[in-house]
Amino acid sequence: MVNKATGDAMSQAVRNAYRNGSEDETMEPLVRVDTNGQPLGRIQKEDSVIFYNIRGEREIELTRSLTEKGFNSFSPVVDLSPAFATMIEYQKGLDVQVAFPPEGEVHDTLSDVLARHGFKQAKITEAEKAVHVTYFLNGKKEQPLPGEERIIVPTRKDVHLFDEAPEMSIEQISQAVVDKIHDPSCRFIFANFPNVDVVGHIENEKAIISAVEAVDRNAGKVIDEARRQGLTVIVTADHGTVEKWLYPDGAIDTGHTDSPVPFILINGTPDLQLRTDGALTDIAPTVLQLLRLPVPSLMTGRSLISNPGPKQIRAAQRLLVLILDGWGEGSGEQGDLIAKADTPTMDALKKSFPWTVLKASGEAVGLPIGTVGNSEAGHLHIGAGRQIYADRVRINRAIEDGTFFENEAFLNVMRTAKQNGKALHLMGIVSFFSSHGSLNHLFALMDLAKRENVPEVYIHAMLGRRGEQPESGALYIEKIERKAAEIQKGKVVSVIGRYWSMDREENWDRIKKTYDMLVFGKGKTVSFQP
Repeated sequence: MVNKATGDAMSQAVRNAYRNGSEDETMEPLVRVDTNGQPLGRIQKEDSVIFYNIRGEREIELTRSLTEKGFNSFSPVVDLSPAFATMIEYQKGLDVQVAFPPEGEVHDTLSDVLARHGFKQAKITEAEKAVHVTYFLNGKKEQPLPGEERIIVPTRKDVHLFDEAPEMSIEQISQAVVDKIHDPSCRFIFANFPNVDVVGHIENEKAIISAVEAVDRNAGKVIDEARRQGLTVIVTADHGTVEKWLYPDGAIDTGHTDSPVPFILINGTPDLQLRTDGALTDIAPTVLQLLRLPVPSLMTGRSLISNPGPKQIRAAQRLLVLILDGWGEGSGEQGDLIAKADTPTMDALKKSFPWTVLKASGEAVGLPIGTVGNSEAGHLHIGAGRQIYADRVRINRAIEDGTFFENEAFLNVMRTAKQNGKALHLMGIVSFFSSHGSLNHLFALMDLAKRENVPEVYIHAMLGRRGEQPESGALYIEKIERKAAEIQKGKVVSVIGRYWSMDREENWDRIKKTYDMLVFGKGKTVSFQP
């Protein structure tokens, strides 16, 4: 038990957990208790809940467990019947109110054009990145398009974290790609190797080097086979990760980066040149030019091919786009783990074929100025061929212009809590940098709860050190506690690593740990003396 006599009980509890060997991402649950040792601020029947995370693919499972009637992926489960709101739409059909509904599907994407012209297309990756090569690449469309095949290799369940198996399932992905290369009816193949991004979020340099080398090795295999079969090949990435693995002070940065990404075109056209001012939005128009297909007017991106003229470019009868997820173009200096790894395939491609770099972060992919890229925005923009503003930008603007504080979903949930004499629970990532959410959004909700005079506000924090300084979780909890003291509203009552709460692979044992913390108060107890 942690005993603390001041108002920063939970932030100190997190610091104590660090001293005992814990780290943010996988921190075991910490639960605040009252003076009698009883868990404080548990989610009870007909309470109100706001899950303020964005992105959404890692938020579905926990939301289902708290809201779905007859949920049975683990037990025990209480019929909570909460008044539940989510910041954005995580999945159609969830029993929740959505504060910022989707602005609609993105039409005339690369996949739409291919389907419209009768192209058989294959999307290939492992389950860890399935949503990116399907839903996001297709412009937020959940169902496959006509002629589209989705080949999703299962993600391994026999490892705790992927530094234990940095190769992941890349061999199976490669084989699936080769199989499609040998299928002449499949004219477009889009494949994602997730290793660099996934393993890059773990503080294990040796494993990251192995992941980079596995991607390079398997890229060589599929590219060689594609060339033998006469396919045009594009090699690129959705964002950077491990090419900037160190902060300037030498601390490890496990997050995404603002680096550009490589773009290599293997087409066979002599003296072909590529623009040097491109972005991910230019990939789709380039693919369509190579396939001799019309570029929709909605695609404001431009072909990356600067010369020769379209008639002199060798037409692609079949085309492979290979995404090396998280492979940024670095400086080659200390902390560039891609440069440190042995990458003969990529080295040879850059020497033999036209290549350039593409913007993959910030405004170029619809994100706030100066922010790092991510897989969601990356794949969305690769497929859309135009700039699509992210949910974070919409929410930030709503806070700035005041419409956030008039949002019906938030007001409905808060007023329900007040009218019924029930608690309001705010849960989500605690970070300024995570692609899954921002402390600014939590602070705005706390201000709104204060304005609406909601009697009890409990905060459940999820920690994750992706793109953060070491032990940043305690600093964020401390900021929340200061905010709560300042406005006299809200208590941080539980803390857990995002590993246990933000899953997308049906690792229900992880979600159960978070559920048990939220509902039953299971975890290491933290006492508080006012």
